[in-house]
Amino acid sequence: MTPHRADVLVSGLAFPEGPMFDDAGALWWSEILGGRVSRRDSDGTIMRLPAGGKPNGLALSAPGCVLICDGELNTVRSLDVSTGALDTVAGPFDAPNDLAFDAAGNLIFSCPGSSRTEPTGYVCCLAPDGSLSTIADGLYFPNGVALAADGATLFVAETYRQRVWAGRWDGVTRQWSERQARAETTPGFNGPDGLAMGADGTLYVAVFGSGCIDIFDADGGRIGAVPTPGRNPTNCAFDPSGRLGLVVTEAEHGEILSFPTLGHGPQPFRALGAAVLAA
Repeated sequence: MTPHRADVLVSGLAFPEGPMFDDAGALWWSEILGGRVSRRDSDGTIMRLPAGGKPNGLALSAPGCVLICDGELNTVRSLDVSTGALDTVAGPFDAPNDLAFDAAGNLIFSCPGSSRTEPTGYVCCLAPDGSLSTIADGLYFPNGVALAADGATLFVAETYRQRVWAGRWDGVTRQWSERQARAETTPGFNGPDGLAMGADGTLYVAVFGSGCIDIFDADGGRIGAVPTPGRNPTNCAFDPSGRLGLVVTEAEHGEILSFPTLGHGPQPFRALGAAVLAA
């Protein structure tokens, strides 16, 4: 694969995670060891907001409202960007990690807890009406969560088995069926972390400990890898505009990287204004 240029957007971060783009095109991320959530506008201006705990995955639920998986407080929380107010949306859980909305406004999130050596990790779904269900369990550190562009396939990384699961997702019944281990990642110190979908349906996987982003086709075949400057990419997200390409949070050097030649991804799903998921 042709080498791709990596531009450093932000440095000096304390274990960055959870990259996402809001509807205005601003880039957001969290710092697990810094207890912060930050935003970088298109002109490079950075705004930092204290979040406490250990903020990890982020998702935009409504304009001005960011949802946070907090692995220390064991809750999913909402952050009102205009006031800085933090509220608990749901919990307690076992160290919620990453999250994504589906087309029906359901919030899907992973809860790995301490499941590195025992299969005690699980994946939850929080419906817009506030009902909660477990859609998968018995996992070794479920981690990154992503949906295909049409919302019909759900992907979940299982870090300590170095694989990514894929299965049919039904947002009405909130059932994840026909699951199979779709992708086996590059061997590393840990394994697959965050996930991102490309516009062409390819799956990009941040492989923590391997210094690369693995790329898989729709059938789960590994079609390439993009090296990262540090060994520990934690997560990745596509800039829907294509300007920044694939954005990667990297923990060894505490940086946010941009791979502008990797194109863009589909627009993410939002919460459809569901009151239970708003601040």
